[in-house]
Amino acid sequence: MSRYWSEIVRTLTPYVPGEQPKIDGLVKLNTNECPYGPSEKVLAAIAGQNSEALRLYPDPQASALKAAIARRHGLAENQVFVGNGSDEVLAHIFMGLLRHEAPLLFPDISYSFYPVYAKLYGIATRAIPLAGDFSLRVDDYLQAGPNGGIIFANPNAPTGMPLPLAEIRRLLQGNPDSVVVVDEAYVDFGAESAVGLIAEFPQLLVVHTLSKSRALAGLRVGYAMGHADLIEALTRVKDSFNSYPLDRLAIAGAVAAIEDEVWFEATCRKVIATRERMVAGLQARGFQVLPSAANFVFAQRPGSEGAALAAGLREHKVLVRHFRAPERIAPFLRISVGTEAQTDALLAALDAILA
Repeated sequence: MSRYWSEIVRTLTPYVPGEQPKIDGLVKLNTNECPYGPSEKVLAAIAGQNSEALRLYPDPQASALKAAIARRHGLAENQVFVGNGSDEVLAHIFMGLLRHEAPLLFPDISYSFYPVYAKLYGIATRAIPLAGDFSLRVDDYLQAGPNGGIIFANPNAPTGMPLPLAEIRRLLQGNPDSVVVVDEAYVDFGAESAVGLIAEFPQLLVVHTLSKSRALAGLRVGYAMGHADLIEALTRVKDSFNSYPLDRLAIAGAVAAIEDEVWFEATCRKVIATRERMVAGLQARGFQVLPSAANFVFAQRPGSEGAALAAGLREHKVLVRHFRAPERIAPFLRISVGTEAQTDALLAALDAILA
């Protein structure tokens, strides 16, 4: 039936999400979800949405959620845009802000949805190689010539490595005429957020998600923060695509999640502590681990193939993420931070494989 496909569809290579296994008993460390359930206040807020209200459309502006986000980050409500997960927010950014004659710049090793969206929307791109140690070099973006925008994850994915705020500032100073998107999906686990730079740099857009540090991957809520003009562009795209991207349950749960700072801080501390224990355990077993400020680590064991290690772990019911391309990251595994018990299972499985 592909004869009915459009020419655009024929040329697409879709993003491949992490596996959501149907096998019971797997230790799931492959998609960077929070290992703990969401705040009890979130569950109560969702339960509080009565059936009578569900017959009505939700607030198309999700005003209560925008207000909660604005309060937390010290912004005005017109500096906040919300969507159905940060992936949808990113899609609207690509459509509304990054279509220029010059190419979009992003790291050659980063979130693999960036080139997918660029292809979907017909945006020219230029992948900027990371340094040999997998760090992002700002100078490479300052010397790359004219560009139609810059996007990068901070901390980066799948490496987990953060870019210091001073370097983000330098990148912004060197690109006053281009939208710079900082995708902060993992920022709450140890990196510096660029939100504080929004007042100084009108070209800056910062993207967050509630999927990681708020434990709401199943609710699908993301948001962007920036100058009101950038937010207006995203709103125009959203209202030309889907005026109601967030349902009543998502709005209520997201507001409660944003407002429960005690749960948020305690959960981040637990994840960070377990990450450091995981790093020590991996290093004790001969792994080289990149410095991570995320809720995952990127690690390789010299002399071992990444694909073989991933397959061996799966045989022991531990699921991690392995990327075959580009070639220089093929030896690595991306391992999500789980609970203490899941970390024990990971390390025990590695002991069995490496024995």
